[in-house]
Amino acid sequence: MKSLRQVVRSIVFKPKNILDTIRLKSRIKNSTGKIQIIIGSEKTAYANWLPTNIESLNLLEISSFENLLGDKKVSRFLAEHVFEHITYADALIALKNCSRFMEKGGTVRIAVPDGFHPNPDYIEMVKPGGFGEGAHDHKLLYDYKKLGKVFEEAGFKVNLLEYYDEQGSFHFNEWNSEDGHVIRSKRYDKRFNEPLGYSSLIVDGIKD
Repeated sequence: MKSLRQVVRSIVFKPKNILDTIRLKSRIKNSTGKIQIIIGSEKTAYANWLPTNIESLNLLEISSFENLLGDKKVSRFLAEHVFEHITYADALIALKNCSRFMEKGGTVRIAVPDGFHPNPDYIEMVKPGGFGEGAHDHKLLYDYKKLGKVFEEAGFKVNLLEYYDEQGSFHFNEWNSEDGHVIRSKRYDKRFNEPLGYSSLIVDGIKD
């Protein structure tokens, strides 16, 4: 049985979600430029990017992509700390669905917690069931090999941007924020230079 709070939230938020999706569909339909989509955006908003949440784009349902995009193709998808909340099998489905609705040469940029991070406190915070925010819902902890593998299985070429290797060494390859801004990154998160050394594993998947 739903609590009073859940009932109230459904009454208030469901119509808003429907209205937001209608507006988003209209923007996509009337777009004459590149379509760039933020996956699981919550309240994130960037210039020239369209925010989505599960109500407007369910990554696991082809019909959801069709409903939102129609015959349009996406240039870029961005998912910052989203894919750790779904299983590996679902991540593979999600990436295959994204690929189906992307331009050739388009990119999916994913940022997730880094399983090869050398600080054990970081790992305890971000691992499934860890003490960090949202970690109770984390399904797995990626490293660059595992994330690269799911991209490749979905048919993407892999470009590693920020990651730790098995020896705990950090690797950074230049990337453009306009191609997908990641807040939890070496350049944009001050915690990287703090004792915890907070960072994300950031990888681009490029559609051939």
